Amino acid sequence: MLEELTIEGLGVIERASARLHPGFTVLTGETGAGKTMIVTSLHLLSGARADAGRVRTGSAKAIIEGRFRLPEAAGDVVELVSSAGGEIDDDDSVIAVRTVTTDGRSRAHVGGRSVPVGVLGQITTSLLTIHGQNDQLRLLKPEHQRSALDTFAGAPATKALAGYRSARESWTRILDELDQRRSNMRELAQEADRLRFGIGEIDAVNPSPGEDSDLTATIRRLTDLEMIRTTAATAHGIVADEGQSVIDGLGQVRSLLASSTDETLRGLLPRVAEALTVVTDVGAELTAFLSDLPTDADSLDQLLTRQAELKSLVRKYAPDIDGVIEWRDQAQARLAEIEDPAGSIEELEAALAAAADKVAQSATKLTGIRVKAADSMGKKVSRELAGLAMGESAIVVAVTADKASADDRLAVDCGGELLHAGPYGTDRVEFSLVAHRDAQPLPIARSASGGELSRVMLALEVVLAEPTSGSIMVFDEVDAGVGGAAAVEIGRRLSRLARAHQVIVVTHLPQVAAFADNHLVIGKQVRSAGTGKTGRPGKVTSTVRTLDRAERVAELARMLAGLGDSDTGRAHAEELLATAEAERAADGEGGQERAG
Repeated sequence: MLEELTIEGLGVIERASARLHPGFTVLTGETGAGKTMIVTSLHLLSGARADAGRVRTGSAKAIIEGRFRLPEAAGDVVELVSSAGGEIDDDDSVIAVRTVTTDGRSRAHVGGRSVPVGVLGQITTSLLTIHGQNDQLRLLKPEHQRSALDTFAGAPATKALAGYRSARESWTRILDELDQRRSNMRELAQEADRLRFGIGEIDAVNPSPGEDSDLTATIRRLTDLEMIRTTAATAHGIVADEGQSVIDGLGQVRSLLASSTDETLRGLLPRVAEALTVVTDVGAELTAFLSDLPTDADSLDQLLTRQAELKSLVRKYAPDIDGVIEWRDQAQARLAEIEDPAGSIEELEAALAAAADKVAQSATKLTGIRVKAADSMGKKVSRELAGLAMGESAIVVAVTADKASADDRLAVDCGGELLHAGPYGTDRVEFSLVAHRDAQPLPIARSASGGELSRVMLALEVVLAEPTSGSIMVFDEVDAGVGGAAAVEIGRRLSRLARAHQVIVVTHLPQVAAFADNHLVIGKQVRSAGTGKTGRPGKVTSTVRTLDRAERVAELARMLAGLGDSDTGRAHAEELLATAEAERAADGEGGQERAG
């Protein structure tokens, strides 16, 4: 429940705070006193968009602070607060704060920690539900009527809708893939032809890794074949030819040193042996090099032709031959993917048909749940309307098939009928009002007046609230366009609703206010704008205070056509309040007996 609400610098409210209690709390006051600002502050705590124009003139910012006591079954809220870094107080309450500055900037805090406004909205909207005249207009929209029916149907509808949406997601994913495959058939065929041509061209040349570099070195060598041969042969003659070669000279030096008796000369033998080994290796390599050289340059033309083939591949596919080989490997993998029979259109079409069957089955199950719930919901709301001075009126909740058009991409076959598979099923849900016993049902968007719409919404809220308890429900002038006996019945229904919920109502009707457990009045004070006869209007400031019983009588008398100061008005107000108190007491005892 909402225990405390503090408002600073919002509209006509300079600073006001109120302690709220369980049950039915009513807010009343003169026109312009600031009742709307109370509802606005609760909207801001619910994460609504900030409006800098709402900040009080002369104030730097508006601050709204609410203390919420969490119900026992509020584990999700506790988890949200904890994950945001906030803390729950020892008394299981949490403080939510919203600040709006004159430049339009907004800040939010929950449990002592700064949080995004969206997180504030997640936390508070799970506790707080606000109903105003705009909600009555939303009730005219089919999507809100469908949502109300699903809420009434409860867990079975929630589970069936989740299953339907999961099946629909799989179906649309396959559908998108199939559409893309069909639209890309020509492009894929062209791509496959290009890949086959490239792979064939590379395979025809059949390059080896690093072949381009090796071939370049070989061609450079053959271009200067005779000079290279002469250089190698001369070097080989100096190093290894018989006669006066380096190897012969080193052999003679080794023999001389070995025959010497001088230890210093003999000490040079290892180094001479090492030099002889190196020179012998050089001679062997020169011999191998000379033997590998072509006897002539006739093979150069063949090598140049091969190099041209490799360069042609390099120009088309990659910077070098290793890159060309890699391109071919990737092209082969891509070609296999394009031609993969597992991804063929035929198999996708078969998978699509199976997925569509699952969607149709899930949709049919959801429809069955809705149809059954619609009958029960219509009867219960109609009984509530009978208690709201609409005795001959009834609500019909119709669930009809949403038929698909001829070119509907999201059509599924449900029992031989093509229906549009929208995100919430294949149904259209419509609330119709039967004005009297012999009248035809007409959509409430065309048949319900403002007052009737208010009563339909209240009846709906009473019915939807039956299985639950512990939430905070705010009604902003839900009794607009209503008077007389209907107003009394609205007060009675709100009182009953408050047995399971905290109900906060902004009203201008004394018949409704009389049924409240707690009565807050929004007062208006006009401060002088200054001294002297300036003619300037004073500054309006609003206050919020809780009324005792005597003050309630006075306020109800004021609401009864401004009769607050007359004995007649007070007597009428006293009678109205006493009657409401007696009915609430009797209703409470009856509720306890029924519970027993």
